[in-house]
Amino acid sequence: MRRALALVLVTLPLAACGKGGDTPVAPAFKRNKDGFPLAARPVASIVETAYSTEAARDKLDEARAVMDKAGIQPGMTVADIGAGEGYYTVRLAARVGDKGRVLAEDIVPEVRDQLAERVNRERLDNVSVRLGDPANPRLPPNSFDRVLMVHMYHEVEQPYEFLWNVRPALKDDGELVVVDADRPTFRHGTPPRLLQCELAAVGFERVKQREMPSAGGYMAVFVAKGERPLPQAIHPCDADGKGL
Repeated sequence: MRRALALVLVTLPLAACGKGGDTPVAPAFKRNKDGFPLAARPVASIVETAYSTEAARDKLDEARAVMDKAGIQPGMTVADIGAGEGYYTVRLAARVGDKGRVLAEDIVPEVRDQLAERVNRERLDNVSVRLGDPANPRLPPNSFDRVLMVHMYHEVEQPYEFLWNVRPALKDDGELVVVDADRPTFRHGTPPRLLQCELAAVGFERVKQREMPSAGGYMAVFVAKGERPLPQAIHPCDADGKGL
């Protein structure tokens, strides 16, 4: 269970420069031990593994609509981050088919174990289940056509380190797909402006955004652009989605 935190930023009047002036370094915001900025906005607690029943979500055609708009096709390799009880995992497995692969990740051991049991019970041979870390989903590099994060981004405790670790997992033409509600993070959502600011800080560019009422909010699609920044060069965003 995560407790929402409002972290106070500490800034210095001048930004330092890297060795020889080649690598810009962000001001000395509050950072973790690895140099990544901490979230400057509340982080939602994990209150449950599913926000509705699967039958109710299917009645709204949620998964099909998201997969269609995310361009998920047979044969693709997809990561389902924060997979929970596996609502998307099992539907992704059917969509990508025998020639595709799904990696389902969760950070709660008990939830991971329950999902693994479901995968075995339903004989989803194209699915693997993995235990991740709150700051690192532990995805294999250069492996995924799509990485899905559905109604979980607001629960990521260290978004900059987490996104930094997600980037290498995407193939060159891979896309990061985020589905969330347009409301403050402490109310279990992520305003689109905040989402775009935090992802841009780690080198992601938004290429698409669509309203997704069937999924309780919106869907935003990002691609990695340029070099992945050094942790010390990442500028965080405030709760309103403005760079600091």
